[in-house]
Amino acid sequence: MDPAIKDALAWIDDQHRSLVERLVAWSAINSGSHNGAGLKAMGAEVTAAFRVLQADYQEIKTAPGRRVASDGSLEPVAHGPVHLFSKRPRAKRRVLLTGHLDTVFAADHPFQEPKFLDENTLNGPGAADMKGGLLVMLTALQALEKSGLGERLGYDVLVNSDEEIGSHGSAPVLVEMAAKADFGLTFEPALADGTLAGARKGSGNFTLVVRGRAAHAGRDFEHGRNAVTKLAAMIGELDELNEKLDGVTLNAALIEGGSAINVVPDLAICRFNVRVRDDQGAAAVAGELEKLLARHRGRDGISCELHGGFSRPPKPLSAANRRLFEILAGVGAELDLEISWRPTGGCCDGNNLAAAGLPNIDSLGVRGGHIHSQREYALVDSLTERAKLSALMLMKYAAGEFSLEDEEAS
Repeated sequence: MDPAIKDALAWIDDQHRSLVERLVAWSAINSGSHNGAGLKAMGAEVTAAFRVLQADYQEIKTAPGRRVASDGSLEPVAHGPVHLFSKRPRAKRRVLLTGHLDTVFAADHPFQEPKFLDENTLNGPGAADMKGGLLVMLTALQALEKSGLGERLGYDVLVNSDEEIGSHGSAPVLVEMAAKADFGLTFEPALADGTLAGARKGSGNFTLVVRGRAAHAGRDFEHGRNAVTKLAAMIGELDELNEKLDGVTLNAALIEGGSAINVVPDLAICRFNVRVRDDQGAAAVAGELEKLLARHRGRDGISCELHGGFSRPPKPLSAANRRLFEILAGVGAELDLEISWRPTGGCCDGNNLAAAGLPNIDSLGVRGGHIHSQREYALVDSLTERAKLSALMLMKYAAGEFSLEDEEAS
């Protein structure tokens, strides 16, 4: 191994303590997807940290979206900005690296403070997903610059603020930047044993709104039309799709409805997520949802509306993605790391990049587990371990040791 590369990798090892300290500090900043103040604070931390790369920086505002409010109406919802760092934009070889600021934990969620479960296990909001990944990314890029090989490689770093809610605002920027890169690296967490995500399912978020007729539950019960009862029946039918459709998972996650217990409720809302293995699965779900609405819509005093759709296309393990994994496995072997991958039901911005035609590996962040729960943890020894893996991958590409175009041509 080239001495300059060895020195750059050794430098990564020396950063362990400072990386852990920064991860603890970042995990303590609430940056839930709808917490504008928290996203601003986290964005300031990240832009200050990435300034060391001396890259061109721009903050890109994203268009607002719409969501169903608790009263069943549609209301605007703001999406946080995209932070974009660009280095050597005219370089022949280019890589896109992506990450996100936001977490699934709202400002009023009880899970707010990080703590160590043991000397290597940090339990904290976003510790694995994906504040640890942002640090892995930054450290890898710093090592690339220190190796001297950075002059041969251009890169863009895209950090968005709405990944956990589907990247609706940042999706156009992801597509735009994907067109400029040779391949992508995304820093979602790996599994605790280091296994990476291979093929990923696609995902859609939906909201079912059922309206009935309010009435006094005692004096005038027969004139009411209970929206909660109707929604409950429909949720049961939705759940049956988990058995009926192969490769589909449907999770009815949030239910709202009703007021006083002596009032027949005239409004009920269910928000649910659907995961599909392929485009055929998405089409099958769409067909079943339309049948569901047709069965229940228009009954006496009852109306039904469905909002939402699929925003993350499925990400099959394409030939180009498989080649990237095989290259990464070779890089890992030089670091005495065994690299493996398997399909997962999770989805991320790697889905969007693949749909835009960009081969990518999307679980290069820290090793960890129990993400999206109060048990979320990151294994802090993997901060340097995974930074070295990505750094060496970038160095080898900068040095011309592999080329996806050449392999495709052969």
